[in-house]
Amino acid sequence: MNAPATALTVGMVAGEASGDLLGGLLLGAMRQRWPEIAIVGIGGPRMVSHGMQAWWPHHLLSVHGFGWDVLLRYREIVGVRRQLRLRLLEKKLTLFIGVDAPDFNLQLEEELKNIGIKTIHFVCPSVWAWRAHRIEKLKRSANHVLCIFPFEPELLATHGIAATYVGHPLAHVIPMQADRVLARQVLAFSDNDDLVALLPGSRNSEVKHLALCFLDAAVHMLSNKPHLQFILPAAPGMQATLEAAVLKRGLAGKVRVIAGQSHTALAACDVSLIASGTATLEAALFKRPMVIAYRMGALSWQLMKRKRLQPWVGLPNILCKEFVVPEFLQEAATPHALADSVLEWLDAKHHAPIKLRTLENRFFDLHLLLSRDTPQLALAAIEKVLNG
Repeated sequence: MNAPATALTVGMVAGEASGDLLGGLLLGAMRQRWPEIAIVGIGGPRMVSHGMQAWWPHHLLSVHGFGWDVLLRYREIVGVRRQLRLRLLEKKLTLFIGVDAPDFNLQLEEELKNIGIKTIHFVCPSVWAWRAHRIEKLKRSANHVLCIFPFEPELLATHGIAATYVGHPLAHVIPMQADRVLARQVLAFSDNDDLVALLPGSRNSEVKHLALCFLDAAVHMLSNKPHLQFILPAAPGMQATLEAAVLKRGLAGKVRVIAGQSHTALAACDVSLIASGTATLEAALFKRPMVIAYRMGALSWQLMKRKRLQPWVGLPNILCKEFVVPEFLQEAATPHALADSVLEWLDAKHHAPIKLRTLENRFFDLHLLLSRDTPQLALAAIEKVLNG
């Protein structure tokens, strides 16, 4: 289809690093298709590198849970959304694309759609896992949804929502066969090391609820296997806090805190202890065994567990529709339980390699399922909306 003859002005909002990754891939294809496109809104460094004018940084929207974290920042975020809406209207948008961040984007999309601006939501909210009530909100808000999981368009179609499966961009970012030897060389680990990657998440609240628990689990693991080595990629601004926690637990020389490089850590490790979220899918695409954990404030947990629609919370388990890797949530996520579960994977490395190969094959099939030409499929859907 032909794009509109007039120059495109597109508003976009992405929150957190994962949204910036998705937005950056999409903007690269859009700018190639429409070199004179103007993109404004909220985004991160990848989106800015493709010419976006980011009025606010993407990490502004990094809010965790349902409780006090949200309540304390509610007024700030609502104020930003109000200002953003006014600035977008001044730009006379051709199109608005909300990248994930449904708590922020869906309301904004609905307001813009109601005044005639075409809207696209990139990443279907997890209405199949929890918060099923959002599906009606999504229907009111988006002219089209770009889905990153293959089962989502059919589900949305039953509710009258137009959608396109575009594949998961991470399936292209992460190689089908990661080079473990090279990753260990980069991180200065030996091929013979038993290496555990600790990935407790990137938000302040996740560090509070999970990182310290993960470090306590490392203490327990070392009491059983003193030779173990640990790598802990730190999100921006978190390295000093995590290094202090490592020192406090006497883990210096055993737990190495590094700035970022989570993908290198996943490529290098034998197993990961990891927070539920996109990182679990990254670990699966690296074909690494994992133990998934999540803890949050009591109020957030009470609200979330009432809304769960599936027995799994980890993306690898949701996509495989069974517990291919263990999950420990809230009270169950104790340092002892996490340590024992990680050690089971390490024992399999030495004594039950068939168990590991079986898991790797499941993750290989998953990688193939998620591998699509995401930018071009998304671009075709965007053109259809623009010409509709």
